[in-house]
Formats: sequence, structure tokens, C-alpha cells
Amino acid sequence: MSTDALHKRGIYPESVSWYTTCMDAYKNFARLYDTFMDNVPYEEWSGYIKNKLTEYGIKDGLVLDLGCGTGNMTELLAKAGYDMIGVDNAEDMLEEAMEKKAQSGRDILYLMQDMREFELYGTVRAVISICDSLNYMTEDADLLQVFRLVNNYLDPGGLFLFDMNTLYKYRELLGDDTIAENREEGSFIWENYFDVESAVNEYALTIFTPEEDGRYSKYEEFHYQKAYRVERIRKLLEQAGLAFVCAYDAYTDEPVREDSERIFIIAKEQEKEHE
Repeated sequence: MSTDALHKRGIYPESVSWYTTCMDAYKNFARLYDTFMDNVPYEEWSGYIKNKLTEYGIKDGLVLDLGCGTGNMTELLAKAGYDMIGVDNAEDMLEEAMEKKAQSGRDILYLMQDMREFELYGTVRAVISICDSLNYMTEDADLLQVFRLVNNYLDPGGLFLFDMNTLYKYRELLGDDTIAENREEGSFIWENYFDVESAVNEYALTIFTPEEDGRYSKYEEFHYQKAYRVERIRKLLEQAGLAFVCAYDAYTDEPVREDSERIFIIAKEQEKEHE
């Protein structure tokens, strides 16, 4: 199945920044990332996020993009007037983001950090995490740790906005499917496997990149994501000290459905006293 076909079904295999069997995941795919993901509606999603931030009184100020990848959303929100910080653990993805920053001239701070251990110089008005980056937390303890750090670095009353893939999407739409895309710039094969019992989704990614001598180099990577139900996400947010505000069928104002493929969650810092 091609990425165009997946996009028509509302599937965006774009979250390529986070935790896999090695820290060099997507090292070789980084330069192809934007080529293959050119149908992802970043403009539409950024407009939705900006509207939600504005709805809760956040029209400017510092915003953290957690799992920023190549910086597409980071750039768009910076263009919208926010002071952006991007955090990702993939050096090659951040190099792509830095190239965009050089071209746009926008004042964005990029940090190469593990989202389970990220550190900022101070608090921010909002934290966003898109493209199912948080699904890469395959253990409850890891997801809880991320939530605790988000809570720690949010201004009093600050917002946490994020999306996640659903159990329905992994089970019914990805399942044991194979995704392939071939272009002049390179090609990849994505072999997907979903374990219903553990709710962990595994995909084996084989990448072919052209070299100057006309031959192709082949690379293989393995990635793991986990599906969480809204009730479990809510419980972990509350354990981390955050207030669960609402959940939507992603990038709409409609409630979550049984067949929602992606959910969008809003949580809030509970105006605790920061030291």
C-alpha cells in the first residue's frame, strides 16, 4: 500500500522521531522524510492547534514541540507568532530542522534530548506533541514520566496538547499490512505487525537510498508503538498532576468514536506553585 493510499484512509505514517531498538532510528530516512510525507496536512493541523491555544488564552509566548522531528510544525507555529522550542532525540532529524531554520530565519531553539529526560531552562506556556510521538512510549511508566516532566515545565495553568494513534487504527487499518513507496529520491518498505494482547505495534522499515554511482544502499530499522485507551491516558495524566480537559476525534471538535483513528487530547497544568 502506498503512502498516498494511506493518507486517503486518514493514516499518516509520519512519526519517525522516537524510541526504537537503537538510537539511530531513521538516521537514513531523515533526508527522505519530508519527501514521503508531503501529503501530511501540517498547515491544517497547525491552524487547529493555534485555534485551541487561542481558545485557552495562549496567543503568544514560549511553546515546546515535543518530538519535533524535522521541524515542520515547529516552523508553522513560529510563523504564527509563538516562541518555539523543539525537542527530539534523533540527530539527523534535527539537522533537517536546522536547515529549515536557516532558510526561514526564525528564532527557534532545538534541543537533542530524550523526551523521558528532557530539560528546559524554564517553564513554557504550552507543550504540544503531534504525529503520534507519544505512542512510542510502550510502557506506562515511560508515558507517565513524560507527563510528569511536561507538568513540571508548564507555566501555572499552561496547556498540554497532543495526539495519539488509537487501538482501532493499529488493529483494523495497519494490522499485518505492508506499505511501500518508490520515488526517484529513494524508496521504503514498511512491514507492519500488531499484537492485540500487548497493544504494541511493530513495523520493520527497509530503506533504499540512491548513491552517486547509481547503486542503492539498503538500511533496516525496527520501530515500536503502543495503543492506549483514553481512560488509561486520563489516569496517567492525573497521576502526573495534570488535569484532563477533553479528548477529540483528532483535529476536529467531534467526540472520540469507536472508529477514531487518531485522538487529540487537551490537558492542563493545575496552577500549582512553581519553585
